[in-house]
Amino acid sequence: MARYLLRRLVFLLVSLALASVVLFALLRLLPGDPANALTAVGASPEQIAAARHSIGSDRPLPEQFTHWLGQLARGDLGTSFVSSLPVGPEVASRLNVTVPLTLASFVLAVLVAVPAGFVAAHKRHTWYGALLSGVSQLGIAIPVFWLGMILIAVFALNAGWLPSGGFPPDGWSEPAEAVRSLVLPVVTIALVMSASLIRYVRSAALDVLGSDYLRTARALGSSFGRAMWRHGLRNASVPVISVLGIELATTLLGAVVVESVYALPGLGSMLATGISQHDYPVIQGVLFVSTLAVLLIGFVADLVQRIIDPRLRGRLSGGTR
Repeated sequence: MARYLLRRLVFLLVSLALASVVLFALLRLLPGDPANALTAVGASPEQIAAARHSIGSDRPLPEQFTHWLGQLARGDLGTSFVSSLPVGPEVASRLNVTVPLTLASFVLAVLVAVPAGFVAAHKRHTWYGALLSGVSQLGIAIPVFWLGMILIAVFALNAGWLPSGGFPPDGWSEPAEAVRSLVLPVVTIALVMSASLIRYVRSAALDVLGSDYLRTARALGSSFGRAMWRHGLRNASVPVISVLGIELATTLLGAVVVESVYALPGLGSMLATGISQHDYPVIQGVLFVSTLAVLLIGFVADLVQRIIDPRLRGRLSGGTR
């Protein structure tokens, strides 16, 4: 296990290094000049050149990249071109919105999708099993921003039960208001995510329901629930865990859409503002933190799979394949 963890850690660091190179290169290929955001309309070439010099964008690209890597090694995400404020503390403050939004949506989606997926598989020949499968297919086709606007119209504008958007200025120092402001965004993401997860859970459950070991357990006198609990859940959970990791990472990266719909001050809105202003340190900081989070999620999902599945542990220790 120690060798596996070391290999995975090396892979994570190499992936992060490659991602930083790709991120830096792609940003420099985008059209637009970050100096334009610092100068007024109709600025003279001298003023634009001075703005470039002040932010260092006139330096050679290898020098800019080396400077950025040096900052990352010190845990510094740089300083915004536009606001002249450190990017790191701003990213941390935005995570106070994005992380609760992502985790709450993920937990709610799992609580809905796992039992619904098993019911859709076990009762696939009944009308409600078919209904669950059909609803999940429909949910996948619904754009998240469209669903968000529908929920705003129904529960915020018409019923007036929840705010239509925004977040308390004092953040989580007003916990009740903070939670109320996240209810609709969480439900929006969870509904779309659970629709996708139901299909994967149903497919994994169908594989287990048709397995020889489950039929053997039933033949030996175990009830369906006991056989599934002792033999089926572990086997069904292995492929689902990979999907859960992907869904969690996708939700984190796709928060920009939901945060825009609900005007939430999270990483998504920070990234959108940085892109509109060509603020390279802000864009790099947000995407670097997001990439690190995705790699860590993949690492944890892979580790949990090996803990649950003895066959993977056997491969890990060099056993028989």
